[in-house]
Amino acid sequence: MNKIIELFNIEGKIVDCGNHGGGYINDTYAVTCEKEDGSKVRYILQRINHSIFKNPEGLMDNFVLVCDYLKDIVKANGGDPNRETLTVIPTKDGKNLVCVDGNYYRMLLFIEDTVCHEVSQGADDFYRCAKAFGNFQYMLKDFPAEKLIETIPNFHNTPKRYETFLKAVEENKSGRAHLVQDEINFILERKAVTDSLIDLLNAGEIPLKVTHNDTKLSNILMDAKTDESLCVIDLDTIMPGLAAYDFGDSIRAGACYSAEDETDLSKVYVALELFEAYVKGFIEGCKDGLSAKEIETLPLGAKVITLEQGIRFLSDYLDGDLYYKTQYPEHNLDRTRTQLKLVADMETKWDEMNAIVKNIAKENK
Repeated sequence: MNKIIELFNIEGKIVDCGNHGGGYINDTYAVTCEKEDGSKVRYILQRINHSIFKNPEGLMDNFVLVCDYLKDIVKANGGDPNRETLTVIPTKDGKNLVCVDGNYYRMLLFIEDTVCHEVSQGADDFYRCAKAFGNFQYMLKDFPAEKLIETIPNFHNTPKRYETFLKAVEENKSGRAHLVQDEINFILERKAVTDSLIDLLNAGEIPLKVTHNDTKLSNILMDAKTDESLCVIDLDTIMPGLAAYDFGDSIRAGACYSAEDETDLSKVYVALELFEAYVKGFIEGCKDGLSAKEIETLPLGAKVITLEQGIRFLSDYLDGDLYYKTQYPEHNLDRTRTQLKLVADMETKWDEMNAIVKNIAKENK
């Protein structure tokens, strides 16, 4: 590992390297170096999983473009660019990653005195998470999204996900389709929902933005002393998208008290107090960075992204569990059912969700 580390423009002598964090996709290591004056500096070394991110060079181009842009914003606001955004350490020949034995590695400056929370403890945590991702949107509101590649093509192209689902139903590789007719019909009945956001984008009613696409609490570093949000991390999925995607994925994953694979569907519902907390934080964080139409589509984003995830889980179940890791034969089906239950619950609470967004938007004018 030291030979890889030494390819980067690090300061000092390597004194330690060990596994760090609990990410599911990339391999992450904390590297400690000692400088001549005895002080130490730490770095993060990551192996990019190129089986998922098939264009590591393009991914890192996105990464650097966004980080450099954010550093200028943070400086202009009187902040610390080395703590409030990620710093990519170049290689000794000026590149932003290296390839060794077919594996791709990048290095980042370690942001000291921070903590990362894996699980929200309630509405206050969810509000802070929302405000951090809203502010992230705000800082990037003028960034030209067309400069970025799609690191995972068609990641939130819901119509494309729907087409893949229809193919999975038709091919029925697992022979399970007869077991899930209710779930298949639920999705078929909501075909118009899968087209809704893309139709608005194509009609020019909502703009293409820079989106994070993995808006969970564990992707925010908190200041260890104040526990206030400091820096949004994990920028591998940053790419062109819609503000409603980032909002919607947070609601899908965080505005309920149940696990993603909960089998007791009576426990699966949208908790409106969590939804309201996130709306408040997100709109406050975005400031004037969202148009009236974007704000109006936030609940739709929650519905579309939740339905999309249900489609993805069910497609994989029908294909024989090829994409998502499963712990038992019906795991993807259980995941599917929680997502579809959330969609159904959103539909029963649709007027309330829209009223919450409208009222909070009015308060923040």
